[in-house]
Amino acid sequence: MTTPAATTTRAPAGGLATLRRLILYVLLFALVVIAASGVSGLLERLFRTASVLVTGDPAGLALPLAFTLIGGPLALLLWWFAWRRLDDAAERTAAGWGLYLSGMYAVSLIIATTSLLNLATSFINTQARQWQSPLANGLVWAAMWLWHRWMWKHPAKPSTHLEDVRTLLGSVFGLLLGAGAAIAALSGLLDVAIRGFPLSAVVEPWWFAPVRSLVWAAGGALVWWWHWFREGGRHFRTGLADVAMIAAGIFIAGIAALGGVGVVVFVLLRLAFDRSDPMNLLLEPLARAISAAAIGAVIWRYHRDVAATRSTETRRASLLVTSAVALAAAASGVGVVVNALLAAAVSPLAGGAARTLLLGGISSLVVGGPVWWLAWQPRQQPRTAGEIPPGRRIYLVAFFGVSAVVALITLLVTGYRVFQYLLGDVSGGSLLDRTRAPLGLLVAAGLVAGYHFALWRHDRTLLAAAAPSLRRMTGHVTLVSGYPADTIDVRSLARGIADATGGARVTAWLRADDGGTGLPPSSALAPASPAAQPDEIIQQVMAALNGVAAPHVLVIVGPGGRLDVVPLAVPPPGHQG
Repeated sequence: MTTPAATTTRAPAGGLATLRRLILYVLLFALVVIAASGVSGLLERLFRTASVLVTGDPAGLALPLAFTLIGGPLALLLWWFAWRRLDDAAERTAAGWGLYLSGMYAVSLIIATTSLLNLATSFINTQARQWQSPLANGLVWAAMWLWHRWMWKHPAKPSTHLEDVRTLLGSVFGLLLGAGAAIAALSGLLDVAIRGFPLSAVVEPWWFAPVRSLVWAAGGALVWWWHWFREGGRHFRTGLADVAMIAAGIFIAGIAALGGVGVVVFVLLRLAFDRSDPMNLLLEPLARAISAAAIGAVIWRYHRDVAATRSTETRRASLLVTSAVALAAAASGVGVVVNALLAAAVSPLAGGAARTLLLGGISSLVVGGPVWWLAWQPRQQPRTAGEIPPGRRIYLVAFFGVSAVVALITLLVTGYRVFQYLLGDVSGGSLLDRTRAPLGLLVAAGLVAGYHFALWRHDRTLLAAAAPSLRRMTGHVTLVSGYPADTIDVRSLARGIADATGGARVTAWLRADDGGTGLPPSSALAPASPAAQPDEIIQQVMAALNGVAAPHVLVIVGPGGRLDVVPLAVPPPGHQG
């Protein structure tokens, strides 16, 4: 009797390779961190004792020795095994190696930078200098950073996979570190100019703290310059580069600038209308607010100019982020103003706290309102479907959703406090006093939600009117562009067509030939300056699609404004292809 042949099931090679790389690089990361910690611990003890390592604490020496003598050789052995395999291009472009290199590069850069800056500022101190630990950590982790940068830039085994991640991590870290330290340094100087010498001047000279912050600012600026200019971070055109630039250079910087200006206006209003607090206490936040406004405005302006040289989507995203920050400030100001007016209605005699609250709301509204008006331009809203930019609908839906959630939460809080009052709880004051804060927030969130919902409905009406026949389609448009990839942003064009058609599925292709136009193939062209604007082409495509009723439409866009729209029939049953 014959027995059936035994069958074996093997995991896919790709899955096994991914699992092997995951285990290998996680272990390598852990061992490198352990070995570096052990070496830095030994160096610190050497610097502290100068001659004898085991002075007074033999037990404390055991851990760095174990980390160094066990973790170090294992890390080197595992690295040698991984490094040999990097001769294969597939290993160099694997996600595991790129993530390991990016993670260790970022960790070593952050620890080395902060340690060396701590070492530099430890000498600007009248107390005992603690330089041993920063020096040990700085030397070891600087060596780790140089080692991993050498692997990143190795001529025979270069790792270009996730190169933008490493560069952007370094530039964002340096930007945030330098900006925060610059704000601290400038605020220290301005505080002395505004309020006089601080009380800490009896312990150490008043200029020690600003100089220490200035050292940190210089270190952060150097790290940012190195990665943004030397490593070419400003030349990346990836989605991650745009997100990092907008998040750090426009969103965070915009919050700092608008928040600082708002606090400055608040202090000036209090100086004019509300001097209930001592002058020294009233002027306390002014120096830091001026510093945050100045540094944040410089960073925001620089990155806004950089965004203006990039794609249309990046420019619009920068404007939308600026509008969002300003609108949040203005909406919070409206809520605080309503809260203050209700507080004055509850206790008209006790107007000091209500006046301060009212001035705070006015300052937020005065600062956020004009910036939002300039960035959003509410009087120049789209009047046709072709004028609706990509990303606008996402912005409207996001703001409507967030403000609706806030309104719902504040409505629940208001209801809870009303029922708490009706059930006889007298510990919270009158009914209006209990509910004035959530009512103010509810009014602001309701206004924001209603405004953005109305705009969304208006845009939806324009899109529906512009493409009535597209509702009879299954929503599949195949876009074939004859333009070279470096003269028009095909992805932006495809997304614009999808938005303009109400969500049709768009497949974008780029012709390999010149399409009979006499132009060379796109790979033979020299890189052109900015990508062409797709808005006019979107309008032309939408005009050509008007009246076309087919389950699938082929759109061919070529140079010189040539446009071909070909309705495609449904494939016959059983057709393969």
